[in-house]
Amino acid sequence: MRHYILAGLLALSATATQAADITVFAAASLKGPLDQVAEAWKAASGNTATISYGGSSALAKQIQEAAPADVFVSAAENWMDKLAEGKLIKDDTRHDFFGNTLVLIAHDPKAAPVTLDDKTDLNALLAGGKLAMALVDSVPAGQYGKEALTSLGLWDKVSANVAQAEDVKATLKLVTSGEAPYGIVYATDAKGKDVATVATFPETSHKPILYPGAVVASSTKPEAAAFLDFLKTPEAAKVFADAGFQVLP
Repeated sequence: MRHYILAGLLALSATATQAADITVFAAASLKGPLDQVAEAWKAASGNTATISYGGSSALAKQIQEAAPADVFVSAAENWMDKLAEGKLIKDDTRHDFFGNTLVLIAHDPKAAPVTLDDKTDLNALLAGGKLAMALVDSVPAGQYGKEALTSLGLWDKVSANVAQAEDVKATLKLVTSGEAPYGIVYATDAKGKDVATVATFPETSHKPILYPGAVVASSTKPEAAAFLDFLKTPEAAKVFADAGFQVLP
């Protein structure tokens, strides 16, 4: 009897050591497909990824302050670069996983298309309302948006009528709720929502929108790198492609 009890305890111990829980810090715009991929990874490996979403800037600063994260997936290269400069990521695990596009959306699903150039009168379009954007000095979606508007010669004209939100999901909520008639988000955020995508910003108006991921330097869990490797699989690629992301080689 003692033999069987011991064997059972050893089996339970082996099972416990095989499963692991990692913490992933990820850009808010990845929520949805990344949750789905994390579930697929759990089914395939038995390991669990607990994902904390937010603005890439806020997440990067938390990692700088020694927050216990194993993986970071950013919506922009600059915040990953800052962590790399501080030797806070494992450089050999860094990879650009996805791309995205920047769009102008309207609360009214029947809103007319908009031509974006230096003659566009965004203030007339807003008609006294606000243009919703993520924080333009720190959150990637807001930074890309400000860069694009500046490139088109529109930022100085409309900046006084911009309503800034903590991340791109909060920006979308301002538009879907009607608090802001228009907003700037990623194409993937607008997909499937009850809003109108009235314009796509020219790719030449802003830096390429890339999502780099890496293992955090303080992580001791080999499952962290395994999770990033899973993001490169055809199964994960299909999930992100279906959500509207550009899957990078």
